[in-house]
Amino acid sequence: MAGEPVNVNEFQELARKVLPKMYYDFFAGGAEDEYTLKENIEAFHRITIQPRILVDVSRIDMSTVILGHKTSAPIILAPSAAHQLAHPEGEVATAGGAAACNVIMGLSFMSTCTVEEVASSCNAVRFFQIYVFKRRDVTEFMVRRAESNGFRAIILTADTPRLGRREADIKNKMISFRLRNFEGLISTDVVSDKGSNLAAYAEEILDPSLCWKDIAWLKSITKLPILIKGVLNGEDAMKAIEAGVVGIIVSNHGARQLDYSPATISVLEEVVQAVQGKVPVLLDGGIRRGTDIFKALALGAKAVMIGRPVIYGLAAKGESGVKQVIEMLKNELELTMALAGCCTVDDITRSHVKTEKERFLCRM
Repeated sequence: MAGEPVNVNEFQELARKVLPKMYYDFFAGGAEDEYTLKENIEAFHRITIQPRILVDVSRIDMSTVILGHKTSAPIILAPSAAHQLAHPEGEVATAGGAAACNVIMGLSFMSTCTVEEVASSCNAVRFFQIYVFKRRDVTEFMVRRAESNGFRAIILTADTPRLGRREADIKNKMISFRLRNFEGLISTDVVSDKGSNLAAYAEEILDPSLCWKDIAWLKSITKLPILIKGVLNGEDAMKAIEAGVVGIIVSNHGARQLDYSPATISVLEEVVQAVQGKVPVLLDGGIRRGTDIFKALALGAKAVMIGRPVIYGLAAKGESGVKQVIEMLKNELELTMALAGCCTVDDITRSHVKTEKERFLCRM
C-alpha cells in the first residue's frame, strides 16, 4: 500500500506488515469458522442511509454525554487485551490517543500496562473492564484498584465463562502474555501442549459459575457504575436492568467467543426496544466507517466502541496511529451527518436508516 492510509481499513494492512504473525492473528482472528467475524462488518453494508436535504449543516456538533462524561464524539475505545503485543508503549499510548481526541478509553482487565501506569499517563476518562476469576478476591482487588486510580465505571464482560475456540491461536500455539497487573496475585505460568497457551490459562482462571445474582456481589464491592458487556437479545437486556446495571453493551466479543452468534448491529434495535430508554445502550463490533457509527446511532445506540482499528493504528504508528484512527472516524461521521442533514447526534433518528428487511417490504 503506497502513501498514508486514508481510512481505518488501510491501517489493518499496515499492522499486518509490522506485527509477528502470531500477534497479528491474535488481534485479527475470530472464533472457529469466523462467520460472525465477517458478519459484524457485512451486516452494516445491508443498512442504507436516508438523507434529508436543504438542511442548514454549516455547523456540526458530534459531542455527546456518556454516563455524565462529555466527549467530542459518540466513540469509546473498546477494552482489548495486550496492547504491548502491538506496540511497546501499549495501553499508555492508547490512553494518550483517547485523551488527545477527547473520547473515553476502556482498559482491559488483561492489559499489559498496569492500571497505575495508564492512570498516571494522561487525563483521559477511563472505564475499567473486568472478568470474574475463580479467585474472586483477585477481581475484587482489581476493581478497588481501578476505583482508587480514578477510573469512572466498571465494564463487566459477561460472555466469557470459557474462552472461545480461536483456531489461529491454536495453530500458532499462542503464548499467554505477561499480565503485570496480576504480579504477586496469581501465577501466569500455564503450559499446554494442546495448542494455545492462552486458552489453557483462561480455562484455569475464568469463573464459569458467574450468573445474574453475582451482579449484586459486584455492586457491593464498588461505588462505580457498572455496565454489562455481551448482551445480544432483549431478554438479557431486561435482566441486566433488573440486576441494576447503568449501561448495556451490545457485543459478541468481537466475534471471538461463539461463532454464528448474530452480528451486533443486527440485534441492536431489539435491545434498544427492550431497554425503553432506562439505560444507555452502546454498540461494540464491526465499526469501520463513520457511516457505521451513524447507522448505530440511528438504530438507538448512545455511542459505539472501537476495538481492532485502534489496535491496528497502535501497531502501525503508536499513539499517533491511535489518534489518526479516531480522527478518521470522527471526520467521516461529521461528513455523514452533514450529508444526511443532521447537525447534532440527537438529530440522528430511526427515520435516517433502512434495514434490508424494510427495503424488501417496500418492494413488495
